Formats: sequence, structure tokens, C-alpha cells
Amino acid sequence: MGKLLQSTSPVGTVDLIVAADGTGNCTTVSEAIEKVQDKTEKRFVIYIKQGVYKENVEIKKKKWNVMIIGDGIGKTVISANRNFIDGYTTFRSATFAVSGKGFIARDVTIENTAGPSKHQAVALRSDSDLSVYYRCAFRGYQDTLYAHSLRQLYRECIITGTINFIFGNAAAVIQNSQILARLPLPNQKNTITAQGRKDPNQNTGFSIQFCNLTADSDLVNAVNQSYTYLGRPWKEFSRTIVMQSNLGSAIRPEGWLEWQGDFALNTLYYAEFMNFGPGSGLAGRVKWPGYHTLNSSAQAVNFTVAQFIDGNLWLPSTGVKYTSGLMV
Repeated sequence: MGKLLQSTSPVGTVDLIVAADGTGNCTTVSEAIEKVQDKTEKRFVIYIKQGVYKENVEIKKKKWNVMIIGDGIGKTVISANRNFIDGYTTFRSATFAVSGKGFIARDVTIENTAGPSKHQAVALRSDSDLSVYYRCAFRGYQDTLYAHSLRQLYRECIITGTINFIFGNAAAVIQNSQILARLPLPNQKNTITAQGRKDPNQNTGFSIQFCNLTADSDLVNAVNQSYTYLGRPWKEFSRTIVMQSNLGSAIRPEGWLEWQGDFALNTLYYAEFMNFGPGSGLAGRVKWPGYHTLNSSAQAVNFTVAQFIDGNLWLPSTGVKYTSGLMV
């Protein structure tokens, strides 16, 4: 395949333009991804014009350094509805799945519209190492964001869902984002995270920093009927840290929820550091051996962008702003 000519767009110089109305090089996102050469070290930029793209997109492992840029959250929307009830595995249900390293998404919405009665229905699945999601929205109900594996940064994003809606076994930092619990089915409990670390030697976990964790508009008036927790242990060594974040009144006083009986309560690592807001009180928190309230920055610094995902080594080349440590 010959070198694709770069063209200018409202978002700068790009390699391909996707437009549903035919004014670009491709009409679907999947078609554009197919045109990306395998294992390219140079960043390949795809601009996706405003519109709703109803498709399931997959960026396979050999497609390196792809960047997609939309016209903004709610303007450029990639939408599908695969789900567990209709016969898809959780892994295969993703509206957008990316495995190729060095992926960047900016200014797009990725959604799974299956709804709460369809159970697991992933919007984004990422097993892209050194991947960044900037000013993106991920919308779903159960299992919205599958941070599957490897190093990932989410910055200034909106993430909505109900059960285990940020899950997987990546080493992921989520910064300056809106994490919004939605109204679940009756008798369901919302759990924001379900981190899947299986081995104490894995350097994986979720670090949520400078975020707003609260109820989405449909849950606001039902927080006393539908309970919301920061997380529960999907696997034995589940690890999640919530720090320097605003916890809304939707967050239950216990903070965290069991998965099943006493499974993982001794082996998980859950911690909170310098949170604020009506849901941040520590007096009623769970008393599990694996739950910690951190009192010093020396402990919390291990979960910063610089330390936890080696961010200073690779994020500067992405052009995405981030906070490397504990100070804004």
C-alpha cells in the first residue's frame, strides 16, 4: 500500500478522514483502520467527523500507533449493542476494541446501547500498551470500560455505567474525569470498579485521581434505593486506589462491596487518600484486612502516573496533558 497523503482538517494534519456523509476518505471507522499499515512506528492519525457510526471496531495487535480524533464528546459517536444475553462473550461484546500498542483516542464517544437488562455489554476494551484516552466518553451499563491489560491513561473522560463498569487487569490511571453511576435494574448494586489482578507479582491496578465519582442524572433521585460502591474484588489480588477525588453522596458509607462472602478480602489492596465530598467519610468504611486509608504521600506516590505506569517515559510524546505526581 502506498503512502497515504496527509491532509489538513479542523484538528490539524491527518492521514485519513472518516465521514458518514461521504465527504472524507472513508465512510466507516473500520474501513479507515483497515488502511493502516501494520507495525508502523509513526503515528497514524484518523479524523472522524461528527456523526453516529453504528459499527463494532477492532484495532488488532499489529496496528501500532493509531490515533483517532473526533469532533468532541457527543458529536463523534461510535455506537453498537453487542451483549452477553444475545450470545457474545464479555470480551467480544466491545463496541470498540484495541490491542495495537500506542493507541490514542481524543474527542469521541464510544457507547454500548444494549441496556441494563442485557447484562455484560462493553463499550471500550483496551489491551493496548501505552494507550491514552483524552476527552472521551464511554457510556454503557454493566461492564462499560474493559481496561483489559497493560499501561493506560484516561484523562478528562466521562465514564458511565452500573455494575463493574470499570474492570479488567490493566495498569490504568484515570485522571480529571467524571465517573458517573447510572440507575441499575431493581435490586442491583452499582460497583464502579472490579479490578482483576490475579497474582501479587502483577504490577496492575486502577488508580483514580482528581476525579468526580458521583451519580448520573438518572440515579440522583434514587441513591437511597440503588446503592453505589467504589469497587469489589473480581479477582483475588484486586487493586484499586481512589485519591484526591470528589466522592458524591451516592457513594455508600462502607465504600466497598464484597464479591462473594470473604473472597479476596485478605488479599486485595484497596486504598483511599485525600478524598473529599459527601461520600468520602472514612468512619463507616469496610474493615477488611486488605483495605487501607493512606496517611502519607510516600504511600500514595506509588500510584501516580510517573510511578505506576512509567508515564514520564512515554506520555510526553503523545501531546496529552497529564499530572505526573500528587501535585496539580
